[in-house]
Amino acid sequence: MKYFICFLSFIGLISTISAQVPHYQITGNINGAEGVTFILQQNVKGRMINIDTVVVVNGMFRITGGSVEYPEMVNLVTRDRKKSISFYLENSDITISGDLESLGSSKITGSKTQDELLPLTEFIKPLGEKYNAKNAELQAATNAGNSEKVNEIRKEMDQMMKDVLEFEIDFIKNNPGSFAVPPILRSLAPNMQTSELESIINAMDPAVARTAVITELKARIAMLKNVDIGKKAPDFTMNNPQGIPVSLSSKIGAKVLLIDFWAAWCSPCRAENPNVVKVFREFNSKGFDIFGVSLDRSGTDWNKAIGDDNLTWTHVSDLQYWNNSAAKLYGVNSIPANFLLNQNGIIIAKNLRGEALYNKVKEILNSK
Repeated sequence: MKYFICFLSFIGLISTISAQVPHYQITGNINGAEGVTFILQQNVKGRMINIDTVVVVNGMFRITGGSVEYPEMVNLVTRDRKKSISFYLENSDITISGDLESLGSSKITGSKTQDELLPLTEFIKPLGEKYNAKNAELQAATNAGNSEKVNEIRKEMDQMMKDVLEFEIDFIKNNPGSFAVPPILRSLAPNMQTSELESIINAMDPAVARTAVITELKARIAMLKNVDIGKKAPDFTMNNPQGIPVSLSSKIGAKVLLIDFWAAWCSPCRAENPNVVKVFREFNSKGFDIFGVSLDRSGTDWNKAIGDDNLTWTHVSDLQYWNNSAAKLYGVNSIPANFLLNQNGIIIAKNLRGEALYNKVKEILNSK
């Protein structure tokens, strides 16, 4: 009898321990989604991996999974991919409430990390709506040939982007223990100074600093130190559109040289090209030159974009898309990206856009 009682006690203990093992549970209450299949996905090294699938019954669904090591962003998408919502998955009971037609605006409760992110999303959302409206105005002004209005709108849009950037940087610095920080920092990293990026990571809570994103950024920092401001630009050689090899070192000697990473398929690059053309036309005769590096896959598209955008400087590419060897050498993982060199091939500035590029080139050439 004593053995039986002890055995029951042991089973009860095991049940209690099992109940306390961390896990996640997602409960959805989505109006208008009866019979809809949802897929829970996670981005793993650039690929979307399906974690679970569930069908809505009586307007509700439930997904229960095992323990996650730390909170990570996931996507809940309909099978047809037309509706989706992103949120932080962690070991807690998470509830998603809303309507299918506006799934992205659903209310999410039960995720501490999601709550920590709320001030940032509330700041960005109205600015994003305003930015989209301004972009429509920009297209209309461009089509109408109103250059004065185009410049005015661009300044407003640039200021909005600066406001968002400042808020994001403040959010990162003020929340060193939040797991919401790593993906935000990853998106900002390409346009940050290496020293600033390293300083932010060093100030993080150790648990956050051990996440996969931050581990990747640490490795990236080590690489970026080789192309930091003040360093000699690493040399590389690629073919021009005619198939002739051209080296970066062959262009060193211009008073100011811009290494411009772009691609025909990159909309932001194409939008920035008129600004680069303006700087080239005004300052080329004074010692400014450009070495364009394309991350294209199609030589036809690459050549067409060069002609369409009037990019009358030296261009090279290995047509390897994101496997472009120069992009890897310079740590470029988003475009447009650029590096400004002095006549000795020393990097003096990075990722300058629009007026910032114009003013920097003008400042350097006027001082010589």
